[in-house]
Amino acid sequence: MKSLVLAEKPSVGRELARVLGCTENKKRYIEGPRYIVTWALGHLIELKMPEDYHPKYKEWRMEDLPILPDKMEIKTIRQTYPQYKAIEQLGKRSDIKDCIIATDAGREGELVARWILEKMRWKKPVKRLWISSQTDKAIKDGFKQLKPAKQYDNLYRSAVCRSEADWLIGLNVSRALTVKYNDPLSAGRVQTPTLAMVLEREREIQSFVPKKYWTIEALAGKLEVSYDHNGEKRIFDEQKANAIHAALSGQTAVVTQVIRKQKQEQQPLPYDLTELQRDANHRFGFTAKKTLNVLQNLYEQHKLVTYPRTDSKYLTKDMENTMYDRLLAVKDAYKEEVQPVLSRKGNILAKRVINDAKVTDHHAIIPTDERPALPDLSADERKIYDLIVKRFLALFYPVYEYETVQFKLQAGGKTLAGRTMAVKNAGFTAVLHHEQERENTALLSIKEGKTFKLEQIRLSQHLTEAPKRYSEADILSRMEKYGLGTPATRADIIERLVSSETISRESGRLVPTPKGKQLIDLVNDELKSPELTAKWEEQLEAIARGKGNPKQFLETIRRETVRLVREIRTSDKKYRAHNLTGTKCPECGSLMKEVNGKDGKKLVCSNRECRFTKRKSPKLSNRRCPTCHKKMEIHHGKSGVYFQCRHCNIVQKADEKKKTLSKHEEKKLLQKYTKKEESFGNSLAEALKAALEKE
Repeated sequence: MKSLVLAEKPSVGRELARVLGCTENKKRYIEGPRYIVTWALGHLIELKMPEDYHPKYKEWRMEDLPILPDKMEIKTIRQTYPQYKAIEQLGKRSDIKDCIIATDAGREGELVARWILEKMRWKKPVKRLWISSQTDKAIKDGFKQLKPAKQYDNLYRSAVCRSEADWLIGLNVSRALTVKYNDPLSAGRVQTPTLAMVLEREREIQSFVPKKYWTIEALAGKLEVSYDHNGEKRIFDEQKANAIHAALSGQTAVVTQVIRKQKQEQQPLPYDLTELQRDANHRFGFTAKKTLNVLQNLYEQHKLVTYPRTDSKYLTKDMENTMYDRLLAVKDAYKEEVQPVLSRKGNILAKRVINDAKVTDHHAIIPTDERPALPDLSADERKIYDLIVKRFLALFYPVYEYETVQFKLQAGGKTLAGRTMAVKNAGFTAVLHHEQERENTALLSIKEGKTFKLEQIRLSQHLTEAPKRYSEADILSRMEKYGLGTPATRADIIERLVSSETISRESGRLVPTPKGKQLIDLVNDELKSPELTAKWEEQLEAIARGKGNPKQFLETIRRETVRLVREIRTSDKKYRAHNLTGTKCPECGSLMKEVNGKDGKKLVCSNRECRFTKRKSPKLSNRRCPTCHKKMEIHHGKSGVYFQCRHCNIVQKADEKKKTLSKHEEKKLLQKYTKKEESFGNSLAEALKAALEKE
């Protein structure tokens, strides 16, 4: 008898099969003596769409909303149906004794597998593989310690509740807005409060009025000092600033106060996904989605890091005895950093990182015991791996110790202040290469009563600055603060807002579009509130821990859906599509809208029932401009096809050499030149040769 192992992706399935000794390769599974490994292609099953419940829902009409099925049902996804059918056939085999769920060890992975088994009406026993890295050792150990699937029932219930809540609110509110205002408008349980935060920051910027202020700096001997009044260095009155500047000119300053403090900074904890995305955005300008994709490669393909989609920065007690092997794995790539740690027998000095109570589904992201082949990593993979390894190594270094020196001086009846610091023990900063304050050794020996001649007194004028627009790192912090989404879904939420054209990226910052600004004005206040969504997220987490009530949660969501749709239906707010043009549709006479397609701009009829579309700008080709490397446009001129770069105006004639025949074209030619009764072999060359000889 054999076990059916269900992985989430083909690449993971192949790795599991290799470790489990499965060698018989089939198109949709790999078979071995004890296991048959197959895989989903992401999701194979999804919630039914409205039209699956009743054909009338194909047409979007306000009178049909809200759509609230008595029982939410699931269906196979058409594009991946052959893979589902293959799994179903495997499940019917008489030699299959049980199923081992080996999808990603998290809420989404649980949903992927459970929905497949539910659709198959699986009756045999089910076990769960729960591992945090994809190394051979982790896989082998995991299969020795399989857990009963029932242990993860609450996680599955939480995943179902999340999926149904997003369907009920997102689908109904989006349909209501789209029908009411005749434009594709998308709103959702998490994406709308995220958009609202971006808009709120934009309003702060637009309403900001800059103010002038002045600062005064000087040199007291070799010490840099500045005017200070009760901790405030800015002077908002020009006359007062000039008077202070005049009062300090030519004066001798006396040290009136010196405060020395010995300080320590604890080692930073390892990364969870959100903090890693923030750091990668700050340092490299990576989007949250890009960081997650790179991290997934490091986890699945290279097996160099542990499970990425975690919200914990802590490790469990039983992991302590694995630390030495992990250090040995990275020793060759990080000799300077690892050598001192190994000499101390690899003991973790940041003891607070070991905390079983603070580890949820998965521990923090740390390196595995797989030795890295750095040349095999892309530049982006190398950057992310470097962040993870160095943050991990910091756990084995001492705390950072330093001394701060703050002092005050009196001159001409005014107060001046300065500060410096001195490193006592670099500790973990030797690994992380923190930017440290500039030391001024002249300050370390400063004492009360000492006098200095004031020189180079500078009066500088400044303007207060508006708050900056959010970077992705900023918005991830805000989403984390309010519990919007999960570490695994936040990147997709940002991408959804960009693709729906409600925000755009400009110079690494998130900017609301005219469409986004209007959408927030149309949406119900409750749906914009991060507090409400955070409350729902807390309830979902409680369900995952077995302390929440799924039925009660979904009843609340259904009531909210009814109220939200009713508010949109009765609203008297106005909306005008920001991308309407003056061009009329030749089919129905409605105004056309300009939209960005994958290969250039298009004009689309604003009447959703018409669906007339025409290209506005030339089609973009896959050919790259030799100067700016952007995609070139395809044009058709008198002398034939040519490519042009709209940015550099460079023109290139299309190659006239014949392209390689596709398999389909080769097959058609073969049929054309080969008679059924003749046998010239199976190659196109032989068929053509025979045809030419006949002629």
